[in-house]
Amino acid sequence: MKNSQFNFNARSISFKFNNFFIQLCYFIILSLFGYLGLKLSNPRSSFRPNDLDLFYTSVSASTVSSMTSIEMEVFSNFQLILLTFLMFVGGEVFTSMLQLFLDRFFSFTQKNHCLKNECSSINNNNNNNNNNNNYPPIKISQIELGLVSMPQSENQTQSDNNNKDKIKYNSLRYLSYVVLGYLMLVHFFGFSLVTLYIANIPSAKNVLKNKGIKIETFSLFTIVSTFASCGYVPTNENMIVFKKNSGLLLLILPHILLGNTLYPPCLRLFIKVLKSVTKREEFSYLLKNSKEMGYDHLLSSIHCWLLLVTVFGFNVIQFVLFCSMEWNSKIMEGLNLYEKVVASLFQVTNARHTGESVFDLSTISSAILVIFVVMMYLPPYTTFLPVRDHKSIDVKRSEQKSLVECLVFSQLSYLVIFIILICITERQSLKEDPLNFNVLNITLEVISAYGNVGFSTGYSCSRQLKPDSMCKDSWIGFSGRWSTQGKFILILIMFFGRLKKFNMNGGKAWHLS
Repeated sequence: MKNSQFNFNARSISFKFNNFFIQLCYFIILSLFGYLGLKLSNPRSSFRPNDLDLFYTSVSASTVSSMTSIEMEVFSNFQLILLTFLMFVGGEVFTSMLQLFLDRFFSFTQKNHCLKNECSSINNNNNNNNNNNNYPPIKISQIELGLVSMPQSENQTQSDNNNKDKIKYNSLRYLSYVVLGYLMLVHFFGFSLVTLYIANIPSAKNVLKNKGIKIETFSLFTIVSTFASCGYVPTNENMIVFKKNSGLLLLILPHILLGNTLYPPCLRLFIKVLKSVTKREEFSYLLKNSKEMGYDHLLSSIHCWLLLVTVFGFNVIQFVLFCSMEWNSKIMEGLNLYEKVVASLFQVTNARHTGESVFDLSTISSAILVIFVVMMYLPPYTTFLPVRDHKSIDVKRSEQKSLVECLVFSQLSYLVIFIILICITERQSLKEDPLNFNVLNITLEVISAYGNVGFSTGYSCSRQLKPDSMCKDSWIGFSGRWSTQGKFILILIMFFGRLKKFNMNGGKAWHLS
């Protein structure tokens, strides 16, 4: 029993490590590809970003982190399309779909391998029996044709196992196509609606016309970015320039949830609709055996309901606190009641991993920024789960920890280490420019990169204690003013945050008492 349990743990760790290594290589290669594309293509203006900022931007798009060190309006139309591609293939829904297709391939290969091994074992057994009994050899073709009788119980068991494997494989195949269809439908309708809105609303259309941004490019870029939970927008000001266009904000708002926190409930609803229309057995199997499919985003019905309650609960809490603190503040100037409500709702919803902004975060109160830090830290499927899931892994098995699991720290421990390292690399700026470089702003930037959000307080020359005549305000993130070492650490944080799901149980070997 102990040996089998040890083998299970070893296989589980090996599987996680292989998946981690594959995805790490995937994002590194994607980031390098994006860097080369940005490097070899020409920007819109004569300004030439340095290599580190180009790689930094490519990593931000690939890991859907949207940390900015270059103004977005510097990029040409081709470069914006390239960033759109990076965000699309780097999004969680797309990468999980790739994992499904890989699982299908390996399941098919393993199935064929098992069938070959089973056939060879039957041949060996038959040959041994025939040698002992002097009977003529039995061929596999005879078994398949039913010319040779086998014990009823063995036939029934083998038939049941084959049927179960077949339905599971077919369900996995259907699930991969369902995710692909979900991905395409959401992007098609989102792109169409946003394009139609901008083309018919002069205020939004004139903004893009004055900035020289094509409507189609803006619509595709923004929808892909929002659904992938990236937060990049082709304008320098992000969504601040559209804060009075409440209709546009309401069209983009659902995509924040469809591709992130509410993806599992929406996916389950999509499967239910397909089941009622097609009456396929595979869809019923997916709904009843969500855990057996091994797809992290396919949750049980009760889990989806609890996730819905948790997500909307967090949003209501944020919305109430944000409105109570900022309703009459400077950031709300010029907005009517309806515009204030929509803009506030849009802002707090983005705090959960998307990172688009309709307000300048540097002017928001510190209490709200702390709330945003907490929201960005929480994983997207954080759920208030008052019921015990009896189908979870056995307690005894989960209590046994491997050496690797004992040595791995918790997520919070790593973030503290990263914040300390950045405070060391930026220690000179912390002394000379404390209003811009303070621990709260650094913490928000680090947690934002870890949560792949993209929120940033930015940098303001007016906040300098020692005014620098050479300082020029620009629409870039706070980390854009960091040293080379600080940016490099933040690149590592973005990769770490994108792959944090492989270390969600880290630090369990520590007991605080």
